[in-house]
Amino acid sequence: MSASRDEAEPGRATAAEGPQPPSHSLAHKLKSLMAQRKDARGRAYVSRTLSQAVEDLPDPPATTSFALIAKLAGGQQDNPTIKTVMALCQALGDVPPAHLLPHPGYDDLAALEAFEDPLARRLLVLLGGLPESEVRAVIAHLEDRRRTLGLPAVPDDGSVKPKRARRRRTETEAAQYAADALEGL
Repeated sequence: MSASRDEAEPGRATAAEGPQPPSHSLAHKLKSLMAQRKDARGRAYVSRTLSQAVEDLPDPPATTSFALIAKLAGGQQDNPTIKTVMALCQALGDVPPAHLLPHPGYDDLAALEAFEDPLARRLLVLLGGLPESEVRAVIAHLEDRRRTLGLPAVPDDGSVKPKRARRRRTETEAAQYAADALEGL
């Protein structure tokens, strides 16, 4: 039995909703920021109020129409100018512009905001090149220190996974792999 036109299939957007942008897209991130951040009246941003917020900036880097913002948030346009991105980020409360890049590496807004601090960047440089066990020991120490100081815990988003060692081929396996590749297998 087939579903009627009024019934939406699970996992598919209805015609009224339109296609859903991928979670790493500029449209998804901009819509999320507009919903989370509040305008001057304490309400979530809509295209018109965000456009007005850009216009109200002390030295607006770009004029951003509400129609453009609606297209960006709706996914109909996905290639704004740098000036537009900078203006939107400034109007939304100095969001790091990298957050709007459509890449999963820039999804973590809290990490990007922390990265704005030069001391945090220095810490990252110092952690670079240390063995994983040492980095995990530093993380445990910092989590303990935050508890001691009464600071809120930082949620673990699960993105830090231990690297799995790649198994190296034996000489015999490598020779067989090369022979198979040459034969087109």
